[in-house]
Amino acid sequence: MLERLFQLNAHNTNVRTELLAGVTTFLTMAYILFVNPSILGETGMDKGAVFVATCLAAAFGSAVMGLIANYPIALAPGMGLNAFFTYTVVMGMGHTWQVALGAVFLSACLFFLLSIFKIREWIINSIPLELRSAIAAGIGLFLALIALQNAGIVAANPATMVGLGDLSSPAALLAILGFFLIIGMEALRITGAVLISILVVTGLSIALGVSEFGGVVSMPPSLAPTFMQLDIAGALDVGLISVIFAFLFVDLFDNSGTLIAVAKKAGLMRKDGHLPKMGRALIADSTAALGGSLLGTSTTTSYIESAAGVSAGGRTGLTALVVAVLFLFALFFAPLAGSVPAFATAPALLFVAVLMASGMAEIEWSDITVAAPVVVTALAMPLTYSIATGIAFGFITWVAAKTLAGRFRELNGMLVALAIFCVIKLALF
Repeated sequence: MLERLFQLNAHNTNVRTELLAGVTTFLTMAYILFVNPSILGETGMDKGAVFVATCLAAAFGSAVMGLIANYPIALAPGMGLNAFFTYTVVMGMGHTWQVALGAVFLSACLFFLLSIFKIREWIINSIPLELRSAIAAGIGLFLALIALQNAGIVAANPATMVGLGDLSSPAALLAILGFFLIIGMEALRITGAVLISILVVTGLSIALGVSEFGGVVSMPPSLAPTFMQLDIAGALDVGLISVIFAFLFVDLFDNSGTLIAVAKKAGLMRKDGHLPKMGRALIADSTAALGGSLLGTSTTTSYIESAAGVSAGGRTGLTALVVAVLFLFALFFAPLAGSVPAFATAPALLFVAVLMASGMAEIEWSDITVAAPVVVTALAMPLTYSIATGIAFGFITWVAAKTLAGRFRELNGMLVALAIFCVIKLALF
């Protein structure tokens, strides 16, 4: 049955290898079980329900990817997208989390339609690679700021807006230790470095009396507080159009980059650069995002951590299916997730920021019409506390720089239209 479903022999793999790869992938991305409830919980959402929604969304998304596309790629609520959900849409713009879930649902519907009608490639090709790298780097810097705030390393300052926090506090010291642990273990290629760091810092925090221990295993909490609580009508407000498109664009770029990177590492990409079953993978991804919004979590997306499972030999959807099963088992560890303080997940956010900022290496810094929009995009996100604003500034600056430099021919209609839309959005809403 497994051979018929996943074509193991054709991919030069076997059940044992796929099982090991699935466990490896799960360990590298299981930190989302602790980070996602911590971030979304700040909106007022029930953390127990968010934990269950995270498990179920990850299990559903990974299973769909494995069964429909037969790719060894796992899915879960995306880092960066959950921060945008909480800190920009809810806390920044003042919308309810129900409306934010509605925006996630609508963006997933658009993503699904783009995948069905194969418009995705046209949109992605319309956005310069440098600008896509800048968006990823900007989200990384935004996550870094959130991480440093949660750890108490950065604090508000009335004179300079931000300043150094109390580094002698247990929270700051434990967060710093956690980050160093991740870096050390990653350098030594220890599987599950981020997860291990979170558990070590949480254990030390409980032992020192800094945080309380809520237990390890129990029956899953109720999903009722978030299940089907999305407000689609509220998300159709004209002021949320840019939010829906921000969810869409970030998910689109994130997914495409992840799929290409992991597929290339797994040897699934053809010599001409074409990725077989790319359409199926994107349909699986958008379906997972739709399901996640109904369950009560931010956008579900493909995880680059899937590359760890590929390195362990994963080549088929059986790897993703193993990850799905493990996320279902994780449902019974809600008390452990509730015992994790925010400063224990801060190192994970900071580490993800490091990974996302690496895209800046691809920038052609000698071209000022490229360098300027990239820097503006990356800096605007943390400094305005808004991913959507950073994306808008990036599109506007790119078009303005190219136009004023007499290089209007380097632009395309899609990019110009997006820049005009962003100007209107910033001016009117």
